[in-house]
Amino acid sequence: MNKRQGNIRWRPDWDGFLELVQVLVQRPLRTALSGLGVGWGLFMIIITIGSANGLQNGVSQDLGDRAKNSMFMWTQSTSKAYKGFQRGRPIELTIGDVEYLAANSQTLDAVAPQNQLGGWRGSNNVTRGIKTGAFTVFGEFPAQLKIEARPLRSGRHINDRDIEENRKIAVIGERVREILFTSDENPIGGSVRINGVNFTVVGVFGSLRSGEDAEEDLQSIRIPFTAFNQAFHRGDDVGWLCLLFNESVHADSAAAEVMSILKSRLSIHPDDDRAFGHWTVAKEFEEIQTVFSAIRGVSFVFGGLALLAGIIGIMNIMLITVRERTNELGVRRALGATPGVIIRQIMGETLLLTVLFGLVGAILGVASIEAIDALLESMPAMDGGSFRNPEVSIEIVVQSLAIMIAMGAIAGVLPAFRAVSIRPVEAIRTE
Repeated sequence: MNKRQGNIRWRPDWDGFLELVQVLVQRPLRTALSGLGVGWGLFMIIITIGSANGLQNGVSQDLGDRAKNSMFMWTQSTSKAYKGFQRGRPIELTIGDVEYLAANSQTLDAVAPQNQLGGWRGSNNVTRGIKTGAFTVFGEFPAQLKIEARPLRSGRHINDRDIEENRKIAVIGERVREILFTSDENPIGGSVRINGVNFTVVGVFGSLRSGEDAEEDLQSIRIPFTAFNQAFHRGDDVGWLCLLFNESVHADSAAAEVMSILKSRLSIHPDDDRAFGHWTVAKEFEEIQTVFSAIRGVSFVFGGLALLAGIIGIMNIMLITVRERTNELGVRRALGATPGVIIRQIMGETLLLTVLFGLVGAILGVASIEAIDALLESMPAMDGGSFRNPEVSIEIVVQSLAIMIAMGAIAGVLPAFRAVSIRPVEAIRTE
């Protein structure tokens, strides 16, 4: 073999490919019906996983402004008698209790007491000149921002000097600014009147959440905790606690330590589980991850079953095709076609059919997810509820396609060997 002959180049077998296409085009209805199951299976996998991701994104976004290692805690009533106290004793927290907790806890990175004017979900009339609005008013510490992030639009947030000097200042939500100030008016330096007390606006903030949660944030006013208690005669009372745990400590362990310290301080029975109410963001995230991992798993199972049904349908169609083409295959064998050539031809047809309709299903699935996402983007923020930004990763699409191709290859084995098993003489005699 000379040098020219030794340089063997691989060239694509376009004639073989065109032959495969011709075989499928000859029976378009059968081809479409057999490939429909494969396309539908892949379409369902992408749609269900994308929808699960959209629901998870919505729920996670509702919690997105809160640190994952945070806890919110409030007082209730005791359910057990202890140290001379009867059951049913209402529990109240003070700044002294908060300082004691911060000094004795080994798991806390930050403690942020908070009060609210009018109680939980209460709102108050706030005025500026002749303008009035009903807003939620909170008294808080600067540490609150470590637990619940709020993007600043202008001005500044509450700082330690505001707390120390009992400054009557306020940081307002964007919706508060829209209602109480004109569009061309700078709210910084202006004043608002809350229950007869004037507060100077030093900042305007937005929200990282969406929907109704965002509306609540943007219609709130934040003032220093000390000025709040002084202006509204709260003494040293604390409504509830916002706590930030060390990231190295599990939320359940940290919560147990915090409640143990406060129970000891307030003479509450160690086994009394009703004296305090609480919930941890970490637990919420863990539950979300567990639920949506299960949903994605179920999506794969049912989508995989639909895909399997489609593959079985293709295999049956190919078996019928092989039977119908017995004469043709016999002629090929008689003219010298090797078993390998016949196997490649049948498996090539099976894989082409599988890949073609699988790609159609994948494209339609991704396009549907993008269309739903675009529709949600065009809707008002609160109309989307807890379903936002449905998406499916390229890794999921590629994995699904790979599984589909592997299943298609397996489905082509039986028809291919059925074709090879046909004897040329008998095949030629077949009408």
